Amino acid sequence: MKVFLQLERKTQVNLAFLFLAALGFWLSMTSLLPVLPAYIQDLGASDQQVGFVMGCFAIGLLLSRAQLGKMADEKSRKLVIMIGAAVVGIAPWGYIFLDSIPEMMVWRAFHGLSIAAFTTGYSALVVDLAPAKNRGEIVSYMSLAIPIGMSIGPVLGGYLLGTVGYPVIFSVSALCGMTAFIFASQAKEKPRVSAADKSPGDRLSLDKPKLETNRQFRELMAEKSLYIPALVMLCIGLVFGTLVTFLPLHIRELGIDFNTGLFYGAAAISSFSIRILIGKASDQLGRGLFISGSLLCYALTMICLANADQPPLFILAGAIEGVGAGTLIPMMIALMSDRSSSNERGKVYSLCIGGFDVGIAAAGFFLGTVTQTVGYQGGFAIAAGLSLFAFVLFLTQGNQYVKSSLQFAVGKTGDRYAQKL
Repeated sequence: MKVFLQLERKTQVNLAFLFLAALGFWLSMTSLLPVLPAYIQDLGASDQQVGFVMGCFAIGLLLSRAQLGKMADEKSRKLVIMIGAAVVGIAPWGYIFLDSIPEMMVWRAFHGLSIAAFTTGYSALVVDLAPAKNRGEIVSYMSLAIPIGMSIGPVLGGYLLGTVGYPVIFSVSALCGMTAFIFASQAKEKPRVSAADKSPGDRLSLDKPKLETNRQFRELMAEKSLYIPALVMLCIGLVFGTLVTFLPLHIRELGIDFNTGLFYGAAAISSFSIRILIGKASDQLGRGLFISGSLLCYALTMICLANADQPPLFILAGAIEGVGAGTLIPMMIALMSDRSSSNERGKVYSLCIGGFDVGIAAAGFFLGTVTQTVGYQGGFAIAAGLSLFAFVLFLTQGNQYVKSSLQFAVGKTGDRYAQKL
């Protein structure tokens, strides 16, 4: 944490407001994780319909992510953050008044816009404020809002689910979102000057012209340095979508006395712990080793869930998932930051994290049908296979050549795609 003491006072204040906004945002989001699948099922939905509704969240992400990424680059990171906070503060109120599956699908898609906006703007602004040499460390620390929110939100939601009605739960979630909006409104962003705004003389005098790149989406999608991480995130999105959608239903089907929030609480504790450790280490050892480890953690999580039938096994699976999530997300953000310039960072995040969104959407739509044939445990087994596929993909294609990819994935060499600082 010493790195924060070395920052300017105004940067410290801005990061503090951003962190508090993120905490409110993730409390709002995660408090609904154990609630919504049960709520949708109580409306009379089948497993497939539950998957459809939950998958529509990612449809909202997909439809908005690219435009919001562009807005973050060309207009304002803070504006995009505030859009996300506003949506997460409004959306939970709507669930109170919905009583049909089609209405839930539309509203769930609107709710998905919140993550597209908040995570894109937040990641870009944090990296803007962070010194390049400490980028991984600060990104990891600032992402601690996720496990803190995850440790409190799902447990709170699971507790309220057994004690009060759905309207109270949705109201609590909305109030957390409104708090996020208030804190986000107090943050300030650094003035950014794009390459297009500089005079030709200014641009020629720069020592590091590569940092002035501003590629468009078509160019970004053709870059192996970016589409391979996007494919990895697609696979993990499928895994995470399977987890979020079907874990509460699986536990309900087993009939065991277990609060689903405890799974997320265990995940949050391990995620918090690992984020404190990996940030500084990744600045020194590279991102590849930690990304590889996180993908194996996801595979092990799904294997545990495919065989779990008692509370201790679910808690163990949650702890392993927390290590995977707590490592993968900040490391991917840092990796994308290393491989892009400030002028295009919002678009890069929207592309690569967009792969995660597609995965969540596909999990809801397609695996809802699969689980009707193979059951929830079979669905988790398929998710384990997807995690292993993502690992092999990163191991062999994560860098310029197969050999350099293998070396990068085990921490033996640096990232050949990283732009020079």
